[in-house]
Amino acid sequence: MDNVNYLNRPVAKLTGIGAQTGRRLEKLGIRIISDLVFHLPIRYEDRTRIYPIGALMAGMTALVCGRVEFIDILPRGRKSLICRISDDTGFISLKFFHFSANQHNTLKPGTLISCFAEVRHGFSGLEMVHPDYQVIANPEAYMTETRLTPVYPLTEGLSQTAIRKAVKQALSLCSDDPQLLADWIPDAILKKYAYPSLMQAIQTLHAPDESVSIAALQNGSVPALKRLAFEELLAHHLSLRKTKNQAKAWQAPVFVGDDAVARQFLTSLPFKLTGAQQRVIADIAADCRSQHPMMRLVQGDVGSGKTLVSAYAALLALTAGYQVAVMAPTELLVEQHNRNFCTWFAGFDTQIVYLTGQLKGNARKDVLQRLADGSAGIIIGTHALFQEGVNFHRLGLIIIDEQHRFGVHQRMALREKGQQAGLRPHQLVMTATPIPRTLAMLQYSDLDISIIDELPPGRKPIVTSVIPAERREAVIDRINHWVGQKRQVYWVCTLIEESEVLQCEAAEKTAELLTLALPNVRVALIHGRMKSADKDAVMQAFKNHQLDLLVATTVIEVGVDVPNAGLMIIENPERLGLSQLHQLRGRVGRGEDDSYCLLMYQSPLSDTARQRLGILRDSNDGFVIAEKDLELRGPGEVMGTRQTGAVHFKIADLARDADLLEVIQQTGEQLFTESPHAIQPLCDRWLGTSTDYAEV
Repeated sequence: MDNVNYLNRPVAKLTGIGAQTGRRLEKLGIRIISDLVFHLPIRYEDRTRIYPIGALMAGMTALVCGRVEFIDILPRGRKSLICRISDDTGFISLKFFHFSANQHNTLKPGTLISCFAEVRHGFSGLEMVHPDYQVIANPEAYMTETRLTPVYPLTEGLSQTAIRKAVKQALSLCSDDPQLLADWIPDAILKKYAYPSLMQAIQTLHAPDESVSIAALQNGSVPALKRLAFEELLAHHLSLRKTKNQAKAWQAPVFVGDDAVARQFLTSLPFKLTGAQQRVIADIAADCRSQHPMMRLVQGDVGSGKTLVSAYAALLALTAGYQVAVMAPTELLVEQHNRNFCTWFAGFDTQIVYLTGQLKGNARKDVLQRLADGSAGIIIGTHALFQEGVNFHRLGLIIIDEQHRFGVHQRMALREKGQQAGLRPHQLVMTATPIPRTLAMLQYSDLDISIIDELPPGRKPIVTSVIPAERREAVIDRINHWVGQKRQVYWVCTLIEESEVLQCEAAEKTAELLTLALPNVRVALIHGRMKSADKDAVMQAFKNHQLDLLVATTVIEVGVDVPNAGLMIIENPERLGLSQLHQLRGRVGRGEDDSYCLLMYQSPLSDTARQRLGILRDSNDGFVIAEKDLELRGPGEVMGTRQTGAVHFKIADLARDADLLEVIQQTGEQLFTESPHAIQPLCDRWLGTSTDYAEV
């Protein structure tokens, strides 16, 4: 077998894998032989020792041996086959709901069998349901397994036996040729952390011997698992760092800035900048003076003034004669940015246009013309900005708001539009979703990070209460009283289903019920399926206080500013992530007066849900909330892993392996200086061809 890295060949090259099995494996993300090697078990079964039946307890999963005492078919209810076995210490019942005549003949009284299954309480003592069993013809020759038995993630039509066979073949290829799983991490680093070689680690995890406990495998403390998680996290970090280094090799337009214009801009604002905003503006100005593209992420809590910081960056680009593209995830947010930018740049000679999917016909042609000939200085839009037919005259800066809402490929498309004459535009990325430091180290190591960590003066913390849905009537009374004081209210409907249709139906129903319950209150509804113009009209009416109560789905999560709305009720908050709840809550607390947020949950709450809502009640700091959310729910949900371009790990688990992140950065730097030849093979092994996304 020639070994032109054999691990990169399709799994169909292994014996026993036909087209159908190949298709099923593909559903699990297994296409090449290497994928099998890194397809780790989700759990293990211990068939290495036989337990005396008398020592069994409900909840254990165990291997036992016993002789059949009797066998019977119970006709009542669901027909089932019952068989009782015993050894010298006790007896246990075996129950089968699916059985054949052959089974009935095999399990004759007196037959010695071994059984493996979970033990549970049954009608007449302990029982096993549908155990794996085997008739023991020769007790002298009967052998237990020497290693733990792996249980792999499966898909329909694929059995454990089939996948175990395939993995075994893949591993024997690696044993035959140790070069196939070469260690790219230097020995000194492996020794430092007491990690096994890659080959040892893989073999331990697929077939652990008796020295490895199931508990250690499940909680991730086995050195073999730590070693693989470490290598995978390192590969992700290296690929982003490589990108950062490559990006630094590109040239970018230099924005020197004009002090007089900057002063004029800042003094025309109706408020003073916070210290944190000034600090971040200084970071951005320094980046833009460099001849390499800025790649900076600005994090800041809801209402900390990120948009203004981005407007200052836009001013630098305009002063240098370049265009600015601002991309936001929703039309509502695009419209709000448009209003803000138009207000802030009112005294400056610059054209601001906006582009969304709703803009059609001549209006759209006109915007595209102004972009192409350079008469428009700032363009604000949704992902419509990077569609075909959108051409810039001189794009010098890209600002991306709520960056986690965009797939990586969308951000790349926009950057490529601005690439001209060997220059790349600067990029400023903003997010109000506080990213825990550990995650930021990994997912954004290609970006420089600035944090706006103070709110404008006068912003009061929002008083948050957690109440059961049974108190709905009292909440409705409170709304009546609140509206009587000429204040406004948000009522947010959330649904566990991803379906927008169902969310909108729930919101419609809620709006109807509240209209009936509150006859003197002006109620309106806003949801994701409404036309943009209708949403805007409702939002505008709410802003102008022509409405008192706005029933909404989570579409109001980002960006809408109504200082007089100081009360928010969130239904079923237990169904949302903490960071999302924190963002929603940030819609209130915009005015001078006290603001309140009521989290109205469905009883009973699980312990985790109770803990999570308690965190939100006790803290107004988005970063604290994000760190706690990471501990409780893991990174996939915190980052919204469903977003395209979010990092998916095969083996690492950021909640479990957070301790590794501290050393990943040091190790990465060490490899860049001491073993640069190892970087590409490591990235290829773990990321395959998906590394270009890191360039965003």
